[in-house]
Amino acid sequence: MKYTLAIDQSTSATKAMLFDENTSLIARASVDHKQFYPQLGWVEHDPEEILANTYKAVELVFQQSGIEASTIKAVAITNQRETVVVWDKRTGKPVYNAVVWQCNRGAAICDQLIAQGHEPMVTEKTGLIINPYFSASGVKWILDNVKGAREDAEAGHLLMGTIDAWLIWNFTNGVKHATDYTNASRTLLFNIHTLDWDNDLLRIFTIPLSMMPEALSCDAHYGTTTLNGLLPETPIAGVLGDSHGALAGQMCFSSGMGKATYGTGSSIMVNIGEKALPAPNGLVTSVGFAANGKVYYAFEGNIHCTGATIKWLQDDLQLIRSAAETEMLATSVESTDGVYFVPAFAGLGAPWWNNKAKALICGMSRGTNKAHIVRAALESIAYQVKDLMSLIQTSGVELKELRVDGGPVKNKFLMQFQADMLQAKINRSPIEEASALGAVLMSGFALKYWKSEQEVIALRKDNDYIVPAMSVAKAQILYTDWQKAVKRTLM
Repeated sequence: MKYTLAIDQSTSATKAMLFDENTSLIARASVDHKQFYPQLGWVEHDPEEILANTYKAVELVFQQSGIEASTIKAVAITNQRETVVVWDKRTGKPVYNAVVWQCNRGAAICDQLIAQGHEPMVTEKTGLIINPYFSASGVKWILDNVKGAREDAEAGHLLMGTIDAWLIWNFTNGVKHATDYTNASRTLLFNIHTLDWDNDLLRIFTIPLSMMPEALSCDAHYGTTTLNGLLPETPIAGVLGDSHGALAGQMCFSSGMGKATYGTGSSIMVNIGEKALPAPNGLVTSVGFAANGKVYYAFEGNIHCTGATIKWLQDDLQLIRSAAETEMLATSVESTDGVYFVPAFAGLGAPWWNNKAKALICGMSRGTNKAHIVRAALESIAYQVKDLMSLIQTSGVELKELRVDGGPVKNKFLMQFQADMLQAKINRSPIEEASALGAVLMSGFALKYWKSEQEVIALRKDNDYIVPAMSVAKAQILYTDWQKAVKRTLM
């Protein structure tokens, strides 16, 4: 039996997974990395720690599974998007920590570009809005603020890339500086119509073209690697951002198929076909995935804090010992008793895109206890997904089915409340690691193991549908009060 080694480098951890030739997940190992918050609203990661943890996770998955490295046919990569690294190609060292997608340090840069009237051009070319969520302002901040960085960049010594590009460059010992179309489409520097870096965009963000990785399709070959001696020379094949990986892993290969991924934040994405349509105000258009000579586009909305909200309850407030406790606590009370939790810890993402919004818990009384707070936190996840789905459904794209994935989908309370808020049935993925599966599918296309999307669709496991149990009227009352709570956070 041959296996695909999938690396899922996420916001909080790096996972190494082994999938067999039937796309079954055989083994998994995970290594957390540190989060750095040097100033209010700033978030960083150590790229070298992430690289070291990747090797550690791979070593662990082999140890725990007993599977031999010689059986690995390819390495596939999926990754946290927008988080960006700038490094010196002469030394291989980052010039600064990675600027994470949650980081707001680029807000002033973005505000200035908007004030200068650049946003219509940027949106037309990229499908995005000018916002520090995306990579470009983080790169510009590094070049403008790290001593010597601007000069080294202009001299051609520095490279930039999202986490996939950083890993690929290191995996290939600096031979391959490449990214895929999906990660590229989240930088604010990539033209989604020409599928290339755009000189106008690079100019307004003052980023030299020499820093940019080669952009390739998701099912391309990205060089070969031994993963620091852990493998024999093995092809890197199949790369895409985590949300796009989930879209492919959920097998949303036709227009109108959508998915919601619940992670640190959440991504709602709907396949809109092979034409990059302008998104409704509050959403963005990205490359969904590119495979078999086709490029599929998607409407997307991104929520900053979903799983991160539960982690805050656990690590910072210590209201719970683990995320698993939330379901029991939420169902121990009949409702939140009027409590609403708006987790704007890093501002609000789509559809609000307000960097200055502050987190809020409101509606509390003397009778409020931790069960009400925990339930309100879970409900906030479903409300935020509802915000985006309502907007997508105004776009004219007919939603055929919403498929959901990620660790929180195991929470029965959350999934039922989600179906109730959407007033639609949802299809829960049979595999938690949908992003990694998407990378594995792209790898299979790259190696010609599968020749068509229909071959892959036939591999999908049994569907698990959850249907609404709440009346339309009650759902609307709860949602209206949620919208009122959100308005109180906007500044």
